[in-house]
Amino acid sequence: GNKMRAWLQLLRALLVLAVLPAVQPIGFAPELYCGMENCYDVLGIQREEFDRSTLSKIYRKVAKANHPDRFKGKEEKAEQEERFRVVATAYETLKENDTRTEYDYYLDHPEERFYNYYQYYRRRAIVKVDVWPVALVTILVISFVQHISAKQKYEQAVAYVIASGKFRHKAIDVGVQRKVLDMDKTGKLKKVRGRDNEAIIKSIIEENMDVKGGYRKPDHMNLLIVQMVILPYTLFKYAKWQAEWFVKYNLRKEEYSDEDKMYIVRKWMKLDQDQFDSLSDKEHDEMFRKQLWVKENFDPWKLAKDADEQAKNMASGKYKQYKRFMKNNNDSMSFLED
Repeated sequence: GNKMRAWLQLLRALLVLAVLPAVQPIGFAPELYCGMENCYDVLGIQREEFDRSTLSKIYRKVAKANHPDRFKGKEEKAEQEERFRVVATAYETLKENDTRTEYDYYLDHPEERFYNYYQYYRRRAIVKVDVWPVALVTILVISFVQHISAKQKYEQAVAYVIASGKFRHKAIDVGVQRKVLDMDKTGKLKKVRGRDNEAIIKSIIEENMDVKGGYRKPDHMNLLIVQMVILPYTLFKYAKWQAEWFVKYNLRKEEYSDEDKMYIVRKWMKLDQDQFDSLSDKEHDEMFRKQLWVKENFDPWKLAKDADEQAKNMASGKYKQYKRFMKNNNDSMSFLED
């Protein structure tokens, strides 16, 4: 596109410069800015008296005087079209502070031709895009991908539970109690016209299934775009929480609440909330029983746990795979009516 062509023009210009005789006089370059003219002179402006606030007015006056539509002859019209292009180039060069600064450097340092060529074509190659629409679209795309990914993982968890005989039987029992499912004399589900037994079982499982960790039910509050919107409120809540923590436990020396005890353990274990929640109830009970929020209790417990984990890994090459499977698909699930 235009960007590629600009870089190719720069490369071509640098190659030409490389093979030019060393005795070539240094001055204006035909390919840069207003060609062999000074852009200030094109608009009739003294560089030392440049006033950006009057530039637009001066440009409109000069452009009107040189507009091709004012001329009827074919050759004269063609000449004015080229002149009009130079006038427009002069205005585009001087209207922005960055481009005018680069142009002033070009006028003051004509001997640095390679650098001046680079600056000119580099800016032409830059595609000017408003950052806010791009950022918004990026956030929306990321949020959409988050939603799709979370939905797929949740569906995988539901499919796993449905396939599990233990959870399936419990869901059927609940359905029979609610009289939305019927059993025959042999203990099998009755097929009733117009009733989708599998859909009923799935709805009961979803209603009662408690999935934690990365396979939990999708929540719009976890989407990036929602988190960006509520970020000020989140920061306020965090600052408020920090202040309350300092007052309660640093100044008043109160005893930690159960929730705050688990927060301390989670922080020392270096787990996020989802990872910590995915641990089994048995592991959470152990943390309470051993009072792991006390540093003197946590350190030896963690060392022993790490050593035990390392021993298991050495004993079985499949242990890591098994642990991930159990964490994502088993230990993190429970049936609420259990």
